[in-house]
Amino acid sequence: MSEQDVCETTRREQHGLTPILQLLVLVVLLGAAGCCCDKDNRITTKRDHMIIDRLENAEQYYDMHPAFAQAFAFLSRSDLAQLPAERHDIDGDDLFCSISNGPGRPRSEANLEAHRKYIDIQYVIAGREEYGWKPTSDCRVVHTPYDADKDIGFFKDPPQTWTEVPVGSFVIFFPEDAHDPLVGEGQIHKAVLKIAAE
Repeated sequence: MSEQDVCETTRREQHGLTPILQLLVLVVLLGAAGCCCDKDNRITTKRDHMIIDRLENAEQYYDMHPAFAQAFAFLSRSDLAQLPAERHDIDGDDLFCSISNGPGRPRSEANLEAHRKYIDIQYVIAGREEYGWKPTSDCRVVHTPYDADKDIGFFKDPPQTWTEVPVGSFVIFFPEDAHDPLVGEGQIHKAVLKIAAE
């Protein structure tokens, strides 16, 4: 074998290893960043905060779920504050809204909750509401085991953050978001949209 052939073989071997090394580096970096693949092999990133925004910015979130445009359209109704405190069907069990109007509670009485089948969009109509938040994957102490019929489970873990959500603002909770709602003083008038995750 000539010297030229040896050099060419060496170059091919190096180029063959490079993609493998690049893949290994990518896997390590994704793991360090808290990334993983969901069941559809889509890369997802573990967030370090909950999603909160004003209703006028809702369009920025439409691409997060096919039903979000319809969900936010419901929240934009001019008569939202006049709707009775009950369930309002939008698209059957795939998309509905629960209106509530009741007293807030202290942090000490709240437990983180999480869902598996539904995404929550919670919107503050009136009052002062504060939310605790923590990644569901970081919750370790079970308070009430997950109930598939009610799509809810509770944890005793303390929230990672507490955030006050002003009137006219919404928060989005995916199944990976454990949350403490209805924390605050006085009456809290709110809408909770439930969107089937799949």
